[in-house]
Amino acid sequence: MAGVTRALRSLGFLTIGLFDRDDPRAGHETTLSIIERGERLGFDSAWLRDRHLQYGLSSPVAVLAAASQRTSRIRLGTAVIPLGYENPFRLAEDLATVDVLSGGRLEPGFSVGPPRRLDEIAAALYPDTSDHEDFGYGRLTRLRRFLAGEAVSPFAGTEGIEEYSERIEPHSAGLADRLWYGAGSPTSTTWAAENGFHLLTSSVIQSTTSTDFDTEQYAQIRLYRDTHADGENARVSQGLVVVPTDTATPDQRRRYEAYAESRRGRVGIPQGPRGLLFAADLVGTSEQIAEQLQATASFAEIDEVAFALPFDLAPDDYVQILEDIAGRLGPLLGWSPTP
Repeated sequence: MAGVTRALRSLGFLTIGLFDRDDPRAGHETTLSIIERGERLGFDSAWLRDRHLQYGLSSPVAVLAAASQRTSRIRLGTAVIPLGYENPFRLAEDLATVDVLSGGRLEPGFSVGPPRRLDEIAAALYPDTSDHEDFGYGRLTRLRRFLAGEAVSPFAGTEGIEEYSERIEPHSAGLADRLWYGAGSPTSTTWAAENGFHLLTSSVIQSTTSTDFDTEQYAQIRLYRDTHADGENARVSQGLVVVPTDTATPDQRRRYEAYAESRRGRVGIPQGPRGLLFAADLVGTSEQIAEQLQATASFAEIDEVAFALPFDLAPDDYVQILEDIAGRLGPLLGWSPTP
């Protein structure tokens, strides 16, 4: 069943949170400042990407705990936490704590599968159990059960002067219903829909029948909505790299265009054994970007976006891009900022 064109009701942004090896605090502070500015500009959500053994955020949940105390309205998401690095019991405690601190604004997104370069880090990450770890969907369903309040211990009560709960504490009601899955293949998309997770679709997708990114992403969204119990009301968030240049300086425009050009060679060419397709980065005026987005079948299918900020830019660049997205591009797409 084909969908209908939807008005954009939720505008967000995503950042990787880069930092310098010798001065990590500055980069983390920049990320927090970006989230604060995003709230002032009216964005509905801010999302953090997860990176391990790199110079990007390794602990987005901790950063979002800090962001929760500097903001009051904007929703705080992860896109995505790769669960192969995580203990679901401990992660459930951390997520619930941040959700409580934020007043119920957390929207965690996840992926499953073995950690990257597992052979090289297994001795540090899982020194005794790497050959027996379940890196599949079961890890995520276990996490959701914990967040929903399922008992993890047969004992609840008082022992001495200490009181124990049978469930993960703190418990944050509703958090288990706000979980997203970052899917890139028909198999993972179907699983997310059948198991009631919201769908994060990004600028990378597995090719199945064509080498056209929009064709594949549209098919993915339709598969998800046609499979999900909520049908057309099932939540989908699209994440593409968009860089409006309305108020950019000539130097900024040159750097943005060079960034997009350096990545253009992979567009339309399936990459790696999974045949991954990459979306083109959209650089131009808000009018040009809006026209490009509205010409795609996939954008017409969604009403939530989390536009990804290019990785390696200066803080002033992020300010300019966010201000142009909120002040110019968003309204052209039918969005109104939240006061």
